[in-house]
Amino acid sequence: MPTKTLQIPTPDGQADAFAAFPDGGGRHPGVLMYADGFGIRPVLREMARELAGHGYYVLVPNFFYRNGPAPVIELPEHIGEEVRPALFAQLMPLIEAHTAERVLSDADACLSFLTTQPEVGAGPVAVTGYCIGGLLAMRTAAAHPGRVAAVAAFHGPVGADGPELFSRLTAQVHLGHAEGDMTPEALGELNQALDAAGVSYTSEIYPGTVHGFTMSDTDAFSASGLQCHWDRLLPLLDRTLANG
Repeated sequence: MPTKTLQIPTPDGQADAFAAFPDGGGRHPGVLMYADGFGIRPVLREMARELAGHGYYVLVPNFFYRNGPAPVIELPEHIGEEVRPALFAQLMPLIEAHTAERVLSDADACLSFLTTQPEVGAGPVAVTGYCIGGLLAMRTAAAHPGRVAAVAAFHGPVGADGPELFSRLTAQVHLGHAEGDMTPEALGELNQALDAAGVSYTSEIYPGTVHGFTMSDTDAFSASGLQCHWDRLLPLLDRTLANG
């Protein structure tokens, strides 16, 4: 599986990024993948490679590039519950500084870069994200309705921007929520808002999961939750992108 470390030009500098794509040449549909708050690390590279193996060019940008290349903070090999508070104490100022304006500026730069790579085919792209990356994915899709055909967000605060964001979505949407993050009542309210906005979506709670369930280097990891994520993500991309 070919991979690259790249530099994405943005109005605020160069964003380092990781890319994975199928072997054998040719051009493939593009997928912009936003990491969780811990950023680009081995588990994200592995997920990008796995997705690329299904026929996609996957670009994972470091959205904290203004604070340095990934990883912007020192991360243990396994992110256990005992280290999360100290890590989040370092990360929260970076997350809070990553304003909506910065998100949209970076999204423009990342999509422009992705769609001009020689391995990426013409046509729409997809965006996927995890945790805070799920919100970034939703904001990116809402800001680029003509370019983003699908968006998927997993254990992310996707309702943070409210119905105004939903009203601008034209992409097909999948939202995979952690059972620990979302009550059935809150899910009903979220889905009602999506319905009211006319969004084409699926939105569900993955049973037995807690926040961060897709990430195998954390205590939150759920093998069944990760598999459910692939079972929803791959058909969504297959439906919406001209794969091959």
